[in-house]
Amino acid sequence: MQNQFSRTQLLFGQPAIERLAQSRVAVFGVGGVGGYVVEVLARSGVGAIDVFDDDRVCLTNVNRQVFALLSTVGKHKVDVAEQRILDINRHCKVTKHRMFYLVGNADQVDLSVYDYVVDCIDTVTAKIELIRRCTCLGVPLLVCMGAANKLDPTAFRVGDLSKTNVDPLAKAIRKRLRKEGIRHAKCVWSEEEPRTPIEDDTISCRFHCICPAKDMRRCTERRTIPASNAFVPAAEGIIAGGEVVKDLITDLL
Repeated sequence: MQNQFSRTQLLFGQPAIERLAQSRVAVFGVGGVGGYVVEVLARSGVGAIDVFDDDRVCLTNVNRQVFALLSTVGKHKVDVAEQRILDINRHCKVTKHRMFYLVGNADQVDLSVYDYVVDCIDTVTAKIELIRRCTCLGVPLLVCMGAANKLDPTAFRVGDLSKTNVDPLAKAIRKRLRKEGIRHAKCVWSEEEPRTPIEDDTISCRFHCICPAKDMRRCTERRTIPASNAFVPAAEGIIAGGEVVKDLITDLL
């Protein structure tokens, strides 16, 4: 019988579709990159998806985030993610975690229950903690590096942490983990040098914050406010999501 995954089954085969339906994947951070990871997982028929984020949709997210629409501004991203996933696959088990993953609350999350973990967090210490714990547990992990301040969606590469170059976030993580004896993690990173955002006080969040809720994380807390576009974060998220799907079924292809 035909269903929304019939075309995928023609490419992957029935055993792979069944494997994906039985898989549980966690995505930490569902913004510009993570949202598109979730999109790929949902449209590939992954049977259980956990989404971690405590942010709400802001108007400034609409230029690049798949869950950000004028109609979703002010809503929690994990709530919008759940609605979209179920609109793609009503049989998917969606578990929402309205939290920012941090060193201080990492013990609250049992990573061992997942078949795959995707890191789309933009905080160095949180990314390191996630890598450290997944490595210790032997849980498959994909780490997504920076997509802000870039223009070239063809500059992304997939490989080991030890092979990353150019990306300043990857460099910082690589250096810190090396001291702990952790040298390997699967990553998606860009070989494009990040650009310096244009300084324009008339549209800067630092001077004109439009966050719709008091409990939102403020861009003004950042040292610099990143610039972005519709296609670079999306490209990274699609690449990352595709890698997860392929890894889950690689022995069946």
